[in-house]
Amino acid sequence: MTTQRLFIASVILFFIAVFILSTTPAAQAATTSCEITVEANDAMAFNTKSIEVSKSCKEFTVNLKHVGKIAKNVMGHNLVIAKVSDQQAVLDDGIQSGAAGDYVKAKDARVIMATKVIGGGETSTAKFNVSKLNSTDSYTFFCSFPGHAFMMKGAVKLV
Repeated sequence: MTTQRLFIASVILFFIAVFILSTTPAAQAATTSCEITVEANDAMAFNTKSIEVSKSCKEFTVNLKHVGKIAKNVMGHNLVIAKVSDQQAVLDDGIQSGAAGDYVKAKDARVIMATKVIGGGETSTAKFNVSKLNSTDSYTFFCSFPGHAFMMKGAVKLV
């Protein structure tokens, strides 16, 4: 074989190997993220409308980052995950808990996960077992600070 043919054969074999390795389960699992960082701002908005949780994750981590500047007593944000059907009841009970309870009722079984309320420049992290989600129910995430949930919400999808 000529040098040119050897080079072409090497390139073809390289791409075949890359394709095979990238389609193996181990390679796919390595690209599955069991964590997300969601940003909240002073304009009462999250930077995403959807959180995808892989069925392959045992535990999922949510990092909430408040990228604004306003203090938490004025423009505080948290991130709560619950069933869509439970959202309003979780919000109603959360208001009763007040700021001291991060606007989430203590030990509320309807709450899958909740971060602490944070202000500008702060972060909060919370984790949950993915087994709390199932493929038949619809889930949402929202900010339970009074008056924020109508704008600060999105879908949680088990994928």
